[in-house]
Amino acid sequence: MVNFIGVLGYSVVMPILIFMVRDLGGNALLYGALGAVYPFFQFFGAPRLGKLSDRIGRKRVLLLSQGGTLLAWILFITALLLPKWTLWEGGQSDSYVMTVPLALIFLARMLDGYTGGNVSVANAYLADVTDENDREANFGKMASASSLGMVIGPAFAGLLASTVLGTLLPVIAAAVISLIALFVIQYRMYENRPCEGPIREGKAKSIRQFFQVEQKDCYTNNEASEAKTTWSEVLAIKGMPVMFAVYFLTWLAFSFYYLGMPLYVSDDLGWTTTELGLFLTGTSLIMILFQGPVLRWLSKHRSPQWILISGAVILTIGFGVIATGKLPLIILAGILLAAGNGIMWPTYLSQLSRMGTPQVQGAVQGYASSLGSVASMIGMLGGGLLYAELHTQLFALSSLLFAILLVLLLLPKDRTPKLTQPV
Repeated sequence: MVNFIGVLGYSVVMPILIFMVRDLGGNALLYGALGAVYPFFQFFGAPRLGKLSDRIGRKRVLLLSQGGTLLAWILFITALLLPKWTLWEGGQSDSYVMTVPLALIFLARMLDGYTGGNVSVANAYLADVTDENDREANFGKMASASSLGMVIGPAFAGLLASTVLGTLLPVIAAAVISLIALFVIQYRMYENRPCEGPIREGKAKSIRQFFQVEQKDCYTNNEASEAKTTWSEVLAIKGMPVMFAVYFLTWLAFSFYYLGMPLYVSDDLGWTTTELGLFLTGTSLIMILFQGPVLRWLSKHRSPQWILISGAVILTIGFGVIATGKLPLIILAGILLAAGNGIMWPTYLSQLSRMGTPQVQGAVQGYASSLGSVASMIGMLGGGLLYAELHTQLFALSSLLFAILLVLLLLPKDRTPKLTQPV
């Protein structure tokens, strides 16, 4: 539910963001820079939040993260209510105007990025509470929840943006959704935190009961302090470099796609926010099908290695197809990307959650998110520059990245992580 609400909040705004940036004076380069700001600050924030969750519990960190997201949406709303005062102008062939509202939106994305460790902490929480037999299925459900947010959000955005309030209403909706997420985390999630020693009878016990501090499945602070939490120590875990490389390449490839696709369909195909929202909704529905029943069936009959490689092959083909720039093939490519991502990514996250001990899951997930942040920064900034030169051939670069990823997955067994099959 937390993942669903978090993705829903952002996906309500995502289809209108390119139109919003241009309306406020920006261009494709500024759109890419705005996309890069979030992962840049997440790169610094996610590991801190992940390690903090290993010490004080996932729930508190999720509350902190979601509170930052809510404040960011409030800044976003404020920006849309301000006059379009010009701060400076720039650009050569594709000029832009940096306005006050656009600058405030950049500030909002910075704040949301620094406190944006909610996905990595939620993954660590799921790793804590799931058992080995249900790990693939549970991570598939987590991914399906995110995809469901992508189904409802863009369609909802198209309806809201067509009202008299225009792009303001979807942003207000995102803020309300973030507020709901805070209540869900506070009142529907159990705390998952280190043990703090035996609870004495009397006043201390009453205080802990009042604050609903759970002691189930906890570990001692000595265990937490001895856990490996630095970059070098986490990378020393067998197979972790390959797993982190897969994370980086996947995020880089999809960053090119998420930057280039809205630009292409709005500029070349003339799609509206409603049409882009329907496309995202349709592909997300297909992804839910593959993340749910298809992945559950595959996890019972095929090994994780087979599923990962199959998903990577489908994604390599899908990005190659979308590079053609032909409308019917773009629809086909959307289906392939949804199918490949639907079986590969939950399987990958499930395997990543098995790496290391439970006491370092927050750190592992936080460092993985940092790598995703670096990949997103490169993809958004570099993609903004490359799109002007390569156009739809930018997606061929994503196909090449997945081909490299395939090579990593096919490396000799002694150089790759041991991908386990539930007993």
